[in-house]
Amino acid sequence: MTVSVFELFSIGIGPSSSHTVGPMRAAQRFVADLADRGLLVEPIRVEAELFGSLAATGAGHGTLDAVLLGLEGLRPETISTDTKQQRLAWMAVHRRIRIGGLIEIPFTTDDIVCRANTYLPEHPNAMTLRAFGIDPAPSAEETYLSVGGGFVVTASEWAAASSRGPAADTVPCPYSDARELLELCASSGCSIADITLANEAVHRSRDDVAKYLLEIADVMHECARRGMRTDGVLPGGLNVKRRAKVWWQRLVYEDPDRAPEFAEDWVNLVALAVNEENAAGGRVVTAPTNGAAGIVPAVLYYARRYTSAGRADHDDATVRFLLTAGAVGALIKEHASISGADVGCQGEVGSAAAMAAAGLAEVLGGSPAQVENAAEIAMEHSLGLTCDPIGGLVQIPCIERNAISAGRAINAARMALRGDGTHRVSLDQVIATMRDTGRDMHSKYKETATGGLAVHVPLNIVEC
Repeated sequence: MTVSVFELFSIGIGPSSSHTVGPMRAAQRFVADLADRGLLVEPIRVEAELFGSLAATGAGHGTLDAVLLGLEGLRPETISTDTKQQRLAWMAVHRRIRIGGLIEIPFTTDDIVCRANTYLPEHPNAMTLRAFGIDPAPSAEETYLSVGGGFVVTASEWAAASSRGPAADTVPCPYSDARELLELCASSGCSIADITLANEAVHRSRDDVAKYLLEIADVMHECARRGMRTDGVLPGGLNVKRRAKVWWQRLVYEDPDRAPEFAEDWVNLVALAVNEENAAGGRVVTAPTNGAAGIVPAVLYYARRYTSAGRADHDDATVRFLLTAGAVGALIKEHASISGADVGCQGEVGSAAAMAAAGLAEVLGGSPAQVENAAEIAMEHSLGLTCDPIGGLVQIPCIERNAISAGRAINAARMALRGDGTHRVSLDQVIATMRDTGRDMHSKYKETATGGLAVHVPLNIVEC
């Protein structure tokens, strides 16, 4: 597999990995390329065009602001919430940006052209950036595709990758699908987490792999903590009240000792808190996307708090959980998609549920076959989920859907552990089904806010 755990679990800002993090990375990459080519000099002006889903839900997903921040050279991995707010406030007052952080030019979100009805053939999430100097012709022009989870490629890179096929693995334990992964586990006696760790250790030490994954878990925990301590109304105009703080206050009172009968309530709370933070544009971990960012942290909380392995060694359980979840996420990304604009919410929430179910099954002591079964169950029962966010915001149904899907992941893992690993439908088959279902799905159900709840719930009476 060519997708690393470090790519699936990356730190960014809300509310969307494909519509916020991706465009910000694309704009920052464009500016860095200008600098490398000696083109980041005065006089300079820029143009930006958004196409398809990026244009249709760009305002609600923070895409326009993300482009401005990226053009200033800021990165989603390192930008703080305070810096983000300060720069956007400055831009709003001065109606200018500092391209590359160096040169002030007139540019606002009003200057970004949105072509919601124009879809480029490569991907529904596309944007073109141009830079101009003295000449009327652009000095630089590039089209970027935001393909889910914050991953960004240029149109030419996409075409080249499509023409040459899958890249050859240069890892000690190569596999191309779940069947080969299980065969590898059987022949080596290793778990899926062991195989993933061996492959990740090609580029960094095993200790560094574990250290980074624990840092990722810490960011997930901090995101949930902020969500549980923040109230108010989420931005965007739906007037959705944040609920996590009130829930947290009640649960702390009702369940001070974290009794098992309250486990589901705490899982719901973690998922809710993370996704409210995401909806507010806070700092989150793509897992594998922002829209589905609450599921893995919620189920990881369950694994650490309510399983014997998790209670015995938090860190070991966390590392094995995330390695296993990452392996499943990589399979899904390679053979289908994790982009809601590409395959609907089954590609985001469905993928996250499969990843979380696999991670929990690993911590519960499941065999590789049981882990694969857990992922398959979670994905199979997420098939067909549409992405129809009301108002183009990552709020309804996204926030509650994360909590519901975290519960589905836990149930899938426990069902798989009751069996012996044998099952009729394989993970490879259900991933292929998800891919084909996404291809058949009408475009209005793929992150455009033109179908489903987005058109059947009047915005002026929405309450949550």
